[in-house]
Amino acid sequence: MNIFVASPGERVAPLKRALNYLLVCVAVVAIMGASLAAAGISLNFDFVAQYRVRIWDGFVMTVWLSVASLVGSMLVGIPVALGQNARVLPVRYLCDLYVKIIRGTPLIAQIYFFYYIIGTAWGVDNKVVAGVIILSLFAGAYIAEIIRAGYESLPQGPLEAARALGLTQVQTAVSVALPQMVTRTLPALTGQFASIIKDSSLLSVIAVIELTQTMREISATNYNFFGCFLLLGLLYLCLTLPIMFVSRSFEKRLSYDS
Repeated sequence: MNIFVASPGERVAPLKRALNYLLVCVAVVAIMGASLAAAGISLNFDFVAQYRVRIWDGFVMTVWLSVASLVGSMLVGIPVALGQNARVLPVRYLCDLYVKIIRGTPLIAQIYFFYYIIGTAWGVDNKVVAGVIILSLFAGAYIAEIIRAGYESLPQGPLEAARALGLTQVQTAVSVALPQMVTRTLPALTGQFASIIKDSSLLSVIAVIELTQTMREISATNYNFFGCFLLLGLLYLCLTLPIMFVSRSFEKRLSYDS
């Protein structure tokens, strides 16, 4: 049996998967090493011991920003998803316009606009608080679309059966719709959390001292640009890879047809 070949959809044995992943990782490292050597760049990570406290503080700040923004984005996204189907048309179109604007413009432009214009107008001076609000508004639009798409994909049979049994709208939503919604949206919501972690790096443009801004400041001090930002990428991978693994696990385990 060829350990390098698998049919589409075939379940790959753990040992076979591990060997192939190891081979790919070795190849990627070899290509990176050859590229660095060809460019005449030598990596040095001696700064890690010197700046370990600052790096840890930036790492913790990134985690805190991401978790707080995830909670905030859920508080924004769920009402917006409901509002997109509201009977009151101004509410419906307001929610729809919000989603279109947020999804149709780059996050960095939103950061500058909300912090320097909206934040100044409303007295939001704390950069961390402003960063959480900005990320929550940004991710909230994507979460609203995930929830809306999940609701619209629900099969009508169970909902109609619940109504035929005399269940109220609230009982139908809690007992029938909500469990199916969780099944359908949880993988995408988990993946969105990984996106929030990566997007938090852009808050460095307003000098929020998270992981990216910390590495920018360290590289400006020791001029070790490549070492600092390679470590930065590895630290973000430490946060996002487990979340991606959980998201993929949800996709495999949850049945969308049940």
